[in-house]
Amino acid sequence: MENEQKTLASNFWDNPKDAEIFLKKLSEKKSWITRFDKVSLAMDELDVAFEFYSGGEMDQEEFDQVYLTAEKAIEDLEFFNMLSGEEDKLSAIITINSGAGGTESQDWAEMLMRMYMRWAERNELKVTELDLQEGDVAGIKSCSLEIEGDYAFGYLKSESGVHRLVRLSPFDANERRHTSFASVYAYPVVDDNIDIVLNPSDLDWDTFRSSGPGGQNVNKVETAVRVRHAPSGIVVECQVTRSQQQNREKAIQMLKSQLYEVELRKKREAIDAIESSKKKIEWGSQIRSYVLHPYKMVKDVRTGHETSNTQAVLDGDLHDFIKAYLMEFGRS
Repeated sequence: MENEQKTLASNFWDNPKDAEIFLKKLSEKKSWITRFDKVSLAMDELDVAFEFYSGGEMDQEEFDQVYLTAEKAIEDLEFFNMLSGEEDKLSAIITINSGAGGTESQDWAEMLMRMYMRWAERNELKVTELDLQEGDVAGIKSCSLEIEGDYAFGYLKSESGVHRLVRLSPFDANERRHTSFASVYAYPVVDDNIDIVLNPSDLDWDTFRSSGPGGQNVNKVETAVRVRHAPSGIVVECQVTRSQQQNREKAIQMLKSQLYEVELRKKREAIDAIESSKKKIEWGSQIRSYVLHPYKMVKDVRTGHETSNTQAVLDGDLHDFIKAYLMEFGRS
């Protein structure tokens, strides 16, 4: 392949930034080619299987298996086509905030944090805890996780909104049923291809002591940072390292990423307004209910997809929910 030959040239890495961009684009093309080749092979095998089946040389069960394999390959390609947005291929930052309700909602926020960390592990994506504010008694008040890997944002954009939990409270001596809420917000991590210009005079900086683990230096020295972007009102906190300078650099990237997502949202809302026949997605509204009592069910209110296997979902098995969302609201 001509593009792969370019990567073998002696001067390919003379400009590392251009080389990285080239390799990313090459990787994207390979992803499409691999999936298309899989469909082509599956269809060829289906044609052969049909001939054998028609001639009495293959039974129904064997033919059905070949058919299901071809059907799955086509569905996977169609699913991947829903991730064709320019931002979909980027890594993601996901923030979780507990709702009103104190300990109940803070515990629920921590359950959601665990769910997304497990989802990332299942999909072999790297997770970095950028910020975490612990709860007063249990759970967390808020957290920010960076999930690195191809198409992380494309998948996780389906998770933005309010998540509702109904269960018997482990913090209630009378074991009464409680309803808790937590909000999730996913946005893409900007890379060097995306130019977001910030005016230093628009930024208000604060420093504070880290509240998380990391040794004596983290807790005694003000290495954590908080930045407020005056024009947008966006506030970002970062305490991922012991270096205040590194935290400032990461906070700037997080801020740029949020500003980028805001612009993407404006474009999507404009498109939805024009294409009124499409179902509008209300950002920030309740998107999914997790019921653990009196029965077990997780249901997405946007797509109608549901399952009774609540434990699997809380353990990070979100594939079917993400797929249902992208197949209904993704790009064609």
